Amino acid sequence: MKQRDKIPAMPELPEVETTRLGLAPTLTGHRLHGVTVRNPHLRWPVPADLPGRLEGRTLEGIARRGKYLLFDFGQYAQIVHLGMSGSLRLARPDEPPGAHDHVDWLFEGGQVLRLRDPRRFGAVLWTDAPAAHPLLAHLGPEPLTDTFGGACLHTQCRRRSTAIKQVIMDAGVVVGVGNIYASESLFHAGIRPGTAARRLSRPACDRLAAAIKRVLAAAIAAGGSSLRDYVASDGELGYFQLQTRVYDRAGLPCKVCGTPIRRTVQGQRATFHCPHCQR
Repeated sequence: MKQRDKIPAMPELPEVETTRLGLAPTLTGHRLHGVTVRNPHLRWPVPADLPGRLEGRTLEGIARRGKYLLFDFGQYAQIVHLGMSGSLRLARPDEPPGAHDHVDWLFEGGQVLRLRDPRRFGAVLWTDAPAAHPLLAHLGPEPLTDTFGGACLHTQCRRRSTAIKQVIMDAGVVVGVGNIYASESLFHAGIRPGTAARRLSRPACDRLAAAIKRVLAAAIAAGGSSLRDYVASDGELGYFQLQTRVYDRAGLPCKVCGTPIRRTVQGQRATFHCPHCQR
């Protein structure tokens, strides 16, 4: 049997949305008393003036744009990206930070929000104009909204010779479709990952857009049952990965037809598909 690839713990849209759903009810409406930055050297340096901008303000809500979390503090918004290995969780006020716990937010009532990022590829920034921020302004539609569908996807695909998997992972086309869920969505749509995007018909784009919505929605729903463990523990994820049809199953039989799942590399990323079910 071929050795299986180790699934990365990189947060994708469902993990980020699950984080938002877990934190918002607990922290919304609470005043931020203090911000402790132990290591500002993330993907971009944590701005030195971030604590001064946010301390004393009340958190009005937590939104998500793609894989970015937006903490609404009224005049200012805090942008958080979890990078390759980051997680946000609630910690006890007396819980000592670990080596990779780089930022704490202390809210009234003793709630501590803690960012853990072993690879330091995440981001903590602030802005007074989220929609115009350089990290957000170029983003495509949210996949779980009515603005994204087969017509939108077909328009993006018609002039592209790039492989369709690369296209749906382009945040300018649709946000939040990472490597795991791209492979899964293409399987459910019956489309081979290496197919040139411009070869997809409108019905094929309809199937793929619907599959993206179903796969992401299922992953978010699956995350709900693990939400308490995620928020209260060390932030390790993986709740949806056990349900995958093709991802990380190279050499194993397809759950539909029994054909061995094939692993290839696209854009330096592992890709998995069934040669029989995906044509």
